Order: sequence, then C-alpha cells, then structure tokens
Amino acid sequence: MLVPLYRDSEGDLRIVLIRRGEGGLHGGQLAFPGGKRDPGDATMLDTALREVAEEIGLARGVIDVIAALEPFETRTTGYRIHPFLARVERPKTWNVAVAEVAEVLEPPLAAFGPGSHATEEWQLKGWPRPYTISYYRIGEHQLWGATYRILHPLLPRLVAGEWEL
Repeated sequence: MLVPLYRDSEGDLRIVLIRRGEGGLHGGQLAFPGGKRDPGDATMLDTALREVAEEIGLARGVIDVIAALEPFETRTTGYRIHPFLARVERPKTWNVAVAEVAEVLEPPLAAFGPGSHATEEWQLKGWPRPYTISYYRIGEHQLWGATYRILHPLLPRLVAGEWEL
C-alpha cells in the first residue's frame, strides 16, 4: 500500500486517498491505493507501486519512496498490510481504474485537525457486540479502519517534519 503525499501550489501538504468503488468487501471506503500481492511482484514495495499505477495512474517515475512504515494485520479480514510513505508528483488528471476507484480525494494535512476526529460505537457485520470506531471526517466521508490505523500515528510525524516533503 502506498501513502502518497504531495505539496500543492500553495505549499500545503496533501494526502492522496481513494474512495473505493461500491462493490466488494471494502466498497465505498476511503483508503490509500493498494491491494493484494501478485505472483509477479518481487517485493511488497513492487506490489504498492504496481497497485498505485493500476488504481490511479501514478507511474514509478513520479514516486519517491521515503520510508517503509510499520506493517500490521487488519482486525476484520486478517490481511497483512505493508504501507510505504511516498512523495509524489501530482498528475494533471488522475487516471483511475473505474472498476475499483470511485474517486480520488486530496485533503490537505490541515483537514485532519482535532475537529475532524471522532469516535462512535458501531455494530459491525458479523461482530457480536458494538465496536468503538475512531475515524476522521473528510467532507461527507468517514476515514476509518486500516487507513485510519496508518494515518493516525503518521499525522504527528508529518506535522513535526520528520521527513523532507
């Protein structure tokens, strides 16, 4: 999974997210571009780079991988996610795989301030009791789950300028 970031013309740091298409297990959810490893992928980074090219059209030549973030397993599906932080050059238009991606969102880092963070009790399908979910409100969407688990601890590091972006 790639965590793509870029600076806009005003110098603001923006985070590239996708809203998945409505079908499938994670339909409609906000996510970073990424997916399952193919047999031809030599490494998890190769998987992330292939997936970002397939889903939103970012070519390897406009991606500068900055860091491998801590891998983790998802709570509901048991997938092992290997996120990579990357500085990217934003294309003039996103070339999305319409079968997988409903839209590309590019919120500025400031959109993830304290007012956008919330916690609620949700009844997840297949779970015996309500579950406390933390999420960020991004426009009309809620960013939660694995994407939240990557982004939440990353935000203070980005604000502190841990990497040159």
